[in-house]
Amino acid sequence: MCVVTTTTPPDPGHSRLLLLDTASLYFRAYFGVPDSITAPDGTPVNAVRGLLDFIARLAGDYRPTHIVCCWDNDWRPQWRVDLVPSYKGHRVEQVVPGDAPDVEEVPDPLQVQIPVILAVLEALGIAVVGADEAEADDVIGTLATEAGMPVDIVTGDRDLFQLVDDDAQVRVLYTARGVGKHERVTDAVVLSKYGVHANQYADFATMRGDASDGLPGVAGVGDKTAASLLSEYGDLARIRAAAADPAVTMAAGVRSKLNAAAAYLDVAPEVVAVRRDLELGVELGDLVVPGSDEEHPLPRAPESLVELVDRWGLDSSVQRVLAAFTS
Repeated sequence: MCVVTTTTPPDPGHSRLLLLDTASLYFRAYFGVPDSITAPDGTPVNAVRGLLDFIARLAGDYRPTHIVCCWDNDWRPQWRVDLVPSYKGHRVEQVVPGDAPDVEEVPDPLQVQIPVILAVLEALGIAVVGADEAEADDVIGTLATEAGMPVDIVTGDRDLFQLVDDDAQVRVLYTARGVGKHERVTDAVVLSKYGVHANQYADFATMRGDASDGLPGVAGVGDKTAASLLSEYGDLARIRAAAADPAVTMAAGVRSKLNAAAAYLDVAPEVVAVRRDLELGVELGDLVVPGSDEEHPLPRAPESLVELVDRWGLDSSVQRVLAAFTS
């Protein structure tokens, strides 16, 4: 493989931050790209190749000036489990004593590809950012809140709809139907889908619950009831205050369900809310798209990239990434 170190002058009139929910994307790649895609030694690389192709496509379509692969340093933070013990419990393969994160159930053919993904991203010069005791969602929430520029969040996780902010130009590129068929989620889209605004989505999800995250929700309160309550009262705090006050008009059945779930509602909002205040130790200058200037060459480590490409058979996918960042 021939890798040419190159730089492309940034467009001074365009700034855009692309935040990738990396695990969401490499899981999608693993299950969506045939496992017949292997390295010369037979090791599966379908997740590696798929993720690189996703990055190339998104970078080519949206032309970000800054890009981050946001990482799950801790996919199931203990502080969230302490609040709601069932949180992601069904996805635990092994409980690890002490402070280390529990082991997530990940197919072995995918597990072996994760170190390769990290090595290739590093060699390309694409920033990978995580934080101790935090999920990628929390990294995304912090960067999206502090960016000061338009932000596109790429994820298949509806939890991140709570970050959508039309005024701040933060939207979600929702990949539930695939990266090639992703949906651009704005406040109007959230409202049309769920009957709530994006800034109400966390309260909506808290009440409705989410089996995929092990969140039970309020028994008997589904999407329609949760949306109706938020439409009438505005947020969960006001809903709970109304449920606790017999003088406030509320259907008896709904009042009873909310009050019965008081212990859950005391703690669940903190679990559901994406953190926006992490100390990440990075600045915007660290997140510039590789190839933008002399301080951020593309690739960052040409010799390492050549070795990785040759060992894992990644030539076409890496070339697509290089082309997307330089075109």
